[in-house]
Amino acid sequence: MLGGTRSGKSEVAERLVAGLPGPITYVATATADPADPDMAARIDAHRARRPPVWRTVEAGGDLCAALAGLTATVLVDSLGTWVAACPDFDADVAALRAALAGRVGDTVLVSEEVGLGVHPSSAAGRRFRDAMGEVNQAVAAMADEVLLVVAGRILRLEPLSARP
Repeated sequence: MLGGTRSGKSEVAERLVAGLPGPITYVATATADPADPDMAARIDAHRARRPPVWRTVEAGGDLCAALAGLTATVLVDSLGTWVAACPDFDADVAALRAALAGRVGDTVLVSEEVGLGVHPSSAAGRRFRDAMGEVNQAVAAMADEVLLVVAGRILRLEPLSARP
Protein backbone atom coordinates (compact mmCIF):
# COMPACT_ATOMS: atom_id res chain seq x y z
CA MET A 1 0.00 0.00 0.00
CA LEU A 2 1.80 3.11 -1.23
CA GLY A 3 0.72 6.69 -0.86
CA GLY A 4 1.72 10.17 0.09
CA THR A 5 1.09 11.99 3.33
CA ARG A 6 -2.59 12.01 4.30
CA SER A 7 -3.50 10.01 1.19
CA GLY A 8 -5.61 7.57 3.21
CA LYS A 9 -3.20 4.64 2.76
CA SER A 10 -3.37 3.49 6.39
CA GLU A 11 -7.16 3.51 6.45
CA VAL A 12 -7.32 1.60 3.16
CA ALA A 13 -4.84 -0.96 4.54
CA GLU A 14 -6.92 -1.33 7.72
CA ARG A 15 -10.07 -1.98 5.67
CA LEU A 16 -8.18 -4.51 3.54
CA VAL A 17 -6.83 -6.54 6.46
CA ALA A 18 -10.21 -6.50 8.19
CA GLY A 19 -11.40 -8.80 5.41
CA LEU A 20 -8.49 -11.23 5.73
CA PRO A 21 -8.31 -14.28 8.02
CA GLY A 22 -7.64 -13.49 11.66
CA PRO A 23 -6.14 -13.06 14.04
CA ILE A 24 -4.76 -9.72 12.88
CA THR A 25 -1.57 -8.18 14.22
CA TYR A 26 -0.84 -4.50 13.67
CA VAL A 27 2.90 -3.83 13.61
CA ALA A 28 3.66 -0.20 14.42
CA THR A 29 7.04 1.18 13.39
CA ALA A 30 6.50 4.67 14.81
CA THR A 31 7.22 5.44 18.43
CA ALA A 32 5.66 8.24 20.39
CA ASP A 33 7.94 11.08 21.42
CA PRO A 34 6.58 13.14 24.33
CA ALA A 35 8.23 16.22 22.78
CA ASP A 36 6.24 15.75 19.54
CA PRO A 37 2.51 16.20 20.25
CA ASP A 38 1.63 16.07 16.53
CA MET A 39 3.12 12.58 16.16
CA ALA A 40 1.47 11.46 19.40
CA ALA A 41 -1.89 12.64 18.02
CA ARG A 42 -1.32 10.74 14.77
CA ILE A 43 -0.47 7.57 16.68
CA ASP A 44 -3.56 8.00 18.88
CA ALA A 45 -5.76 8.40 15.77
CA HIS A 46 -4.38 5.17 14.33
CA ARG A 47 -4.95 3.34 17.63
CA ALA A 48 -8.52 4.61 17.86
CA ARG A 49 -9.37 3.22 14.40
CA ARG A 50 -8.15 -0.30 15.16
CA PRO A 51 -10.61 -2.88 16.44
CA PRO A 52 -9.81 -3.92 20.02
CA VAL A 53 -9.41 -7.56 18.95
CA TRP A 54 -6.34 -6.69 16.85
CA ARG A 55 -3.04 -7.33 18.56
CA THR A 56 -0.51 -4.49 18.38
CA VAL A 57 3.24 -5.00 18.25
CA GLU A 58 5.39 -1.91 18.57
CA ALA A 59 8.41 -2.84 16.47
CA GLY A 60 10.03 0.57 16.23
CA GLY A 61 13.22 0.16 14.23
CA ASP A 62 13.40 -3.62 14.78
CA LEU A 63 10.82 -4.51 12.15
CA CYS A 64 12.51 -7.66 10.82
CA ALA A 65 12.74 -9.24 14.28
CA ALA A 66 9.12 -8.35 15.00
CA LEU A 67 7.95 -10.01 11.79
CA ALA A 68 9.93 -13.18 12.46
CA GLY A 69 7.66 -14.40 15.23
CA LEU A 70 4.29 -13.46 13.76
CA THR A 71 1.82 -15.73 12.01
CA ALA A 72 -1.60 -15.11 10.47
CA THR A 73 -2.48 -11.68 9.07
CA VAL A 74 -0.11 -8.79 9.70
CA LEU A 75 -0.42 -5.09 8.88
CA VAL A 76 2.83 -3.12 9.01
CA ASP A 77 2.41 0.64 9.27
CA SER A 78 4.76 1.99 7.99
CA LEU A 79 7.99 1.36 6.13
CA GLY A 80 8.75 5.09 6.05
CA THR A 81 9.03 5.40 9.80
CA TRP A 82 11.13 2.22 9.84
CA VAL A 83 13.55 3.66 7.27
CA ALA A 84 13.62 7.00 9.08
CA ALA A 85 14.74 5.22 12.27
CA CYS A 86 17.72 3.60 10.51
CA PRO A 87 21.08 5.37 10.77
CA ASP A 88 21.62 7.32 7.53
CA PHE A 89 18.33 5.77 6.29
CA ASP A 90 20.32 2.60 5.55
CA ALA A 91 17.56 0.03 5.99
CA ASP A 92 18.45 -3.66 5.70
CA VAL A 93 16.22 -4.38 2.73
CA ALA A 94 17.58 -7.90 2.28
CA ALA A 95 16.63 -8.76 5.87
CA LEU A 96 13.16 -7.28 5.34
CA ARG A 97 12.64 -9.30 2.16
CA ALA A 98 13.80 -12.46 3.97
CA ALA A 99 11.45 -11.77 6.90
CA LEU A 100 8.54 -11.22 4.53
CA ALA A 101 9.34 -14.31 2.45
CA GLY A 102 9.53 -16.44 5.60
CA ARG A 103 6.16 -15.37 6.98
CA VAL A 104 3.15 -17.64 7.21
CA GLY A 105 0.00 -15.61 6.57
CA ASP A 106 -0.97 -12.48 4.71
CA THR A 107 1.14 -9.35 5.08
CA VAL A 108 -0.04 -5.86 4.17
CA LEU A 109 2.62 -3.16 4.16
CA VAL A 110 1.98 0.57 4.28
CA SER A 111 4.71 2.72 2.79
CA GLU A 112 5.25 6.32 1.84
CA GLU A 113 5.64 7.24 -1.82
CA VAL A 114 7.90 10.25 -1.44
CA GLY A 115 9.21 10.52 -5.00
CA LEU A 116 6.16 12.35 -6.35
CA GLY A 117 6.63 15.57 -4.40
CA VAL A 118 8.88 18.54 -4.55
CA HIS A 119 12.61 17.79 -4.92
CA PRO A 120 13.97 17.79 -1.35
CA SER A 121 16.12 20.81 -0.59
CA SER A 122 18.38 19.04 1.90
CA ALA A 123 20.86 16.20 1.54
CA ALA A 124 19.01 14.26 4.26
CA GLY A 125 15.71 14.71 2.42
CA ARG A 126 17.23 13.42 -0.80
CA ARG A 127 18.78 10.42 0.99
CA PHE A 128 15.43 9.58 2.58
CA ARG A 129 13.58 9.91 -0.74
CA ASP A 130 16.13 7.67 -2.45
CA ALA A 131 16.08 5.10 0.38
CA MET A 132 12.28 4.93 0.25
CA GLY A 133 12.36 4.45 -3.51
CA GLU A 134 14.75 1.52 -3.13
CA VAL A 135 12.73 -0.05 -0.28
CA ASN A 136 9.44 0.36 -2.14
CA GLN A 137 10.82 -1.18 -5.34
CA ALA A 138 12.36 -4.13 -3.48
CA VAL A 139 9.17 -4.91 -1.58
CA ALA A 140 6.92 -4.36 -4.61
CA ALA A 141 9.04 -6.81 -6.63
CA MET A 142 8.01 -9.63 -4.29
CA ALA A 143 4.44 -8.50 -3.59
CA ASP A 144 1.37 -10.26 -4.98
CA GLU A 145 -0.33 -6.90 -5.37
CA VAL A 146 0.70 -3.25 -5.09
CA LEU A 147 -1.86 -0.51 -4.49
CA LEU A 148 -1.28 3.23 -4.73
CA VAL A 149 -3.61 5.38 -2.65
CA VAL A 150 -4.21 8.94 -3.82
CA ALA A 151 -6.87 11.12 -2.19
CA GLY A 152 -8.39 8.04 -0.59
CA ARG A 153 -8.76 6.32 -3.97
CA ILE A 154 -7.01 3.10 -4.92
CA LEU A 155 -4.99 2.45 -8.06
CA ARG A 156 -3.79 -1.10 -8.71
CA LEU A 157 -0.27 -1.07 -10.12
CA GLU A 158 0.60 -3.63 -12.73
CA PRO A 159 3.59 -5.88 -12.11
CA LEU A 160 6.78 -5.15 -13.99
CA SER A 161 6.48 -8.55 -15.72
CA ALA A 162 3.16 -7.45 -17.26
CA ARG A 163 4.85 -4.71 -19.26
CA PRO A 164 5.81 -5.30 -22.91
